[in-house]
Formats: sequence, C-alpha cells, structure tokens
Amino acid sequence: MTNKTAFVTGASRGIGLACARSLAEAGARVVLGARDAAKLEQAASGIPNATWVEIDLASPDSIKQAFAKAGRIDILVNNAGITKDGLALRMKKDDWDTVLATNLTGAFLAIQQVLQGMLKERWGRIINISSIVGEAGNPGQANYVASKSGLIGLTKSIAQEVGSRNITVNAVAPGFIETDMTASLSAELKESMIGHTPLRRFGKPEDVAAAVRFLASDEASFITGHVLDVNGGMYM
Repeated sequence: MTNKTAFVTGASRGIGLACARSLAEAGARVVLGARDAAKLEQAASGIPNATWVEIDLASPDSIKQAFAKAGRIDILVNNAGITKDGLALRMKKDDWDTVLATNLTGAFLAIQQVLQGMLKERWGRIINISSIVGEAGNPGQANYVASKSGLIGLTKSIAQEVGSRNITVNAVAPGFIETDMTASLSAELKESMIGHTPLRRFGKPEDVAAAVRFLASDEASFITGHVLDVNGGMYM
C-alpha cells in the first residue's frame, strides 16, 4: 500500500483506530476522521505519518470540508456509526433519522467524495463496516439494523457501478467485538452472546482490522461486492 492514502471514519477509537493502525503498518498514509478533535489528535500521534480531520457524518457540509482537507483518497473505510436503540413501536422519528443519516447516508456521501479521484486513477478500495445485525436482524435496533443492512446493499450497487475502473467495494460485518460499545453490556448478556458464538469469545478490533487490511490489499483485487463476516461463527 505504499504511496496509497487511506481515510478511516470513526477512527479515534475502537475498530476504526485498529483499522487505521493496520493500514499504516501495511504502508499506507492514513487520515483519521471523527468528531472529537482531542481524541483524534491523541490517536494520530501513535501512528507514523498519520494526519486527522474532524468530520461529522451526519453533516453533508462537514463531509465535503473534511475530504477537501484530506486530498485524494485511494482507500476509504466507512466505519463511523452510532446507535439510538429502542423498540420500533416507541422509536422516535428523530432517533431513526439520526442513525440512518450518520451510518448510511454519511457513508454514501463519503463514497461520493472519493469516487472521482478513484475513477481518474483507475484504482480504489472502498470498505464499508456493516454488522452481524445487518444480516441477522436484532430486536430493539430497527434503525441501526436498517442502516447496516443498507450498507450491504450500497456496497453491492457501487461495486457494480465502478468495477470496470479497477475499484473494489466490499463490506465487513463484525460480530460482537470488544469495544466501548460492548463494554457497557451486562455480564449476563455477554455470557449469552458468547454462548451463541462457536469460537466462544468476543472478537478484538484487530480481527476486524485484519479483514479490512486484506480487502484493501492487492491480494484482494478480484474480490468485490462481498460481505466478509468476522463474527466467530455466530451467524453463517
């Protein structure tokens, strides 16, 4: 990945930060994007030659400004995501709209920002971070599940549009990964999740980052429109 520039959204912590580190280790120059400047600065300081830009995936203007600062991007990792859980019967429209705007519309707008450069260079890698729930569903998360399932459909459509220009578009669907988001779960729920996972453990952010690194590499040049599950066998 020498001479390639990768932009990772939601890169100040967790899976996004692990992806940024892994791509940097593979030789890419990495741009970290997230909302919190202080966390971004701290995260980027531990990655050689990394830079960072503030980006709010719910704001089209913020997305345009961030990618204008970042310059041409060869590898895009759409990782940023939020949750606002609740049963469908009582879910507020604002909670639906906010999650879809960030997780799905924001990812689409980020793709739009990088496509022209990739088409011109006739090379590109777009990797969308979906979720096991985008494939299997999950009660109490209709908005989040719809956004992550939507990312899979988006992946397949864009892959067909740009494949002739040597641009691959794939998705990674993590299962339950040890992050800040899962740390707050009850011990009982964690035990139940592990019990439903054949490998009998949660994954680590580095497990997801390894999949992203592979899909961004030349070794994956004949893979596009694919959903790579990183879930310990919880969903097959």
